[in-house]
Parts: sequence; C-alpha cells; structure tokens
Amino acid sequence: MMSISRLIIYLLLIAAAATTVSATDHIVGANRGWNPGINYTLWANNHTFYVGDFISFRYQKTQYNVIEVNKTGYDNCTLDSAVGNWSSGKDFILLNESQRYYFICGTGGCFNGMKVTIHVLPLPSPPSSTVAASNHSSASAAACRSIFGVLFMVLASLF
Repeated sequence: MMSISRLIIYLLLIAAAATTVSATDHIVGANRGWNPGINYTLWANNHTFYVGDFISFRYQKTQYNVIEVNKTGYDNCTLDSAVGNWSSGKDFILLNESQRYYFICGTGGCFNGMKVTIHVLPLPSPPSSTVAASNHSSASAAACRSIFGVLFMVLASLF
C-alpha cells in the first residue's frame, strides 16, 4: 500500500509536469559530465539559458566540486571571489537572474579546463496575440517556472 507521503510526492510531480511553463535543466558536459579535458565553452555556446532554468553538474564528489566565482576568479582559477559552493556530485543550480555566471572546479580541475561561463537571458516575451489575451507578466511566469522547476528537481533527486 502506498504511504500518504509517497502519494503526495507523486501528485506534486504530476502537477509540476502538467504545468505549461517549465524550466530547462542544462546538464554541463551532457553525457560526459563535469570532468577535465572537455571544451565547456563549446558546450555553453550550444545552449540558450533563461531565467528560471537550471544548470546541473554531474561529477565524482570525492574528486571535484563546483564554485561560482566572478570573472577574475574564472580567468585566474582562484576562489577569492567565490559566491557559491556545491559538492554533492549532482548539483542543480537555479539561474534566477539575467546575468553572466562563472563556474569553476575548486579542487584544481579549473587548470585542466573545468570552468564554464554562461549568459542567462530574461524570459522571452510571449507572442503578440498572446499578450492581449494574457494578464500574466514575465515576472510571474519566471516565478512559476522557478517554483515548479525547483519542486520538480528536488523531488526528482529523491528518487
């Protein structure tokens, strides 16, 4: 028999999947993951990132990590400007602002190419025919994407 908590989780997953607004999870390095010797600039240039999307890093947690830094930290592979630190081996990072993000590996991997920079764009405006019919703003769409995206990613990581 299914427990109440498991039923609630399933219902929340269904609700998150049913929403028409969804976040994209960009898995760094795709099937190669977060490892030395990969051209992450090429990977990033083949993706379009929007506010509310996720960037996720998959790696050996005993060997690597992910540090968000500023441009100087990115260029020099230094941690002095660290603004975020993840080390689970399966990190989901919400891209909640339209800006340039810089991520490096803080265990030395940065010197072997384990660094990526991405530019996150604001959500695109809906088509003009939809604007007149819709009372929702881009901000509310971003909030909806973020809420359902976070919920989905958290629940998905439990399984």
